[in-house]
Amino acid sequence: MKEFVPKIFDVMKTYSKGQLVKDVVAGIIVAIIALPLSIALALASGVSPEQGIYTAIFAGFVISFLGGSRVQIAGPTAAFATIVAGIVARNGMDGLITATIMAGIILVVMGFLKFGNLIRFISYTITTGFTFGIAVTIVIGQIKDFLGLTYPAGTAAVETMDKLKAVIANIGTFNIKAFVVGVVALAILIIWPRFKALDKIPPSLIAVIVSVLMVKFIGPLKDVNTIGSLYTIKKGLPGVSVPSVNMDMIITLLPDALTIAVLAGIESLLSCVVSDGMIGSRHKPNMELVAQGAGNIVSALFGGIPATGAIARTAANVKNGGRTPVAGMVHAFTLLLILLFLMPYASLIPMTCLASILMIVGYNMSGWRTVGRM
Repeated sequence: MKEFVPKIFDVMKTYSKGQLVKDVVAGIIVAIIALPLSIALALASGVSPEQGIYTAIFAGFVISFLGGSRVQIAGPTAAFATIVAGIVARNGMDGLITATIMAGIILVVMGFLKFGNLIRFISYTITTGFTFGIAVTIVIGQIKDFLGLTYPAGTAAVETMDKLKAVIANIGTFNIKAFVVGVVALAILIIWPRFKALDKIPPSLIAVIVSVLMVKFIGPLKDVNTIGSLYTIKKGLPGVSVPSVNMDMIITLLPDALTIAVLAGIESLLSCVVSDGMIGSRHKPNMELVAQGAGNIVSALFGGIPATGAIARTAANVKNGGRTPVAGMVHAFTLLLILLFLMPYASLIPMTCLASILMIVGYNMSGWRTVGRM
C-alpha cells in the first residue's frame, strides 16, 4: 500500500532546513507566476477572475499535500478553458460545480483502481494533437481582448468558431490603444526570458506591471479596458458552494465530468513524467490521481474550477529549487495572502495584457514543431 501514501510523507524523513528555504522561495516565485495566469484562465473559462485564484489555492494545496509527485504544482490550466466555458454556458455555475465534483470522484476511483499505470499506453500522437487543438482555441479566444474589440449584446461567442466569426464581424471596432498595450506586454513576454541574468523574475509579472503603469499614467491609454472596468473582483475567502443537483443534471453532466476527469488525469501524469526527468525522481501515479480527484472536489466546493497539474508552473518550481510538496503548499498559501490583502490591485490589470499572457501560454503548449514533424 506504499503507492497510496502521499509523497510528502516520504520526503519528510530526510527534510532539512536548507531545503525548506529553497521550497519557500520556489513556492513564492511560482505563486507570482500563477496569479496572472489564474485570473486570465478564469476569464477565458467564462467565470469571474477570483475563481481562478480559488482554484490555485484550494486545489493547489490539496494536490500538493496528497499528491504522488515531489514537485507537482496544480491549478487552473488552459486545457480546461473551452470545456469549462461550454459547461457554464449550458448549465450555469451549478452545472460546473456538479461536473467538477463528479470528475473528482471519478479520478479518486480511477486512482484506487490503479488506472495511473495505464498512462504509458496513451498514444503520444493523441496527446500532442489534443494539446495543439486546445492551444489554437486559446489563442483564438484572446483575439477580442488583444485587439480591444467590442461585441454587440447577445453575440454568440462560446464555441471557437463562433469566436472567430465574431472577431471577423466586429473587426471594425479595433482599438489601437488596447492593441499598443497588448503588443508591449507580448514583446516583454517574448524578449524578457532571453536575458539569462533576469530569468529569476517572471516575465508575466513584468508584463503586468508595465501594462498597468501604461494604462494608469499615460493619458490616452486610460480608457483601455481593465479587469476592474469589466468585472467586480471579490476579495476574501469564498464560502462553501453546494449545488442544487438532481438525477437529470447528473446524467446530463456525466460526459463533461468524464472529459474533465480523463483530461485532468492525463495532463497531471504527463506533468509528473516530465518533472521526474528533471529531478531524477519517480512519482506515484495512482496516488496522484487520488490527489487530483480530492483537489477538484475541494476546488468546486469553494467556488473554483477544474484543476490539474500545470507543466509550466511545475517546471518553474523545479527551476527555482523546489524539491518537495512543501513548495506547492507555499505557492497556495502565498496566493491566499494575495487574495486577502492585494486583490484590489488585480483590478488594474488591462484585459489586453491577460490576452497576451494567454497567447504565449497557447504558443508554448502548442508544440507546433512536433506537430509539423509528425
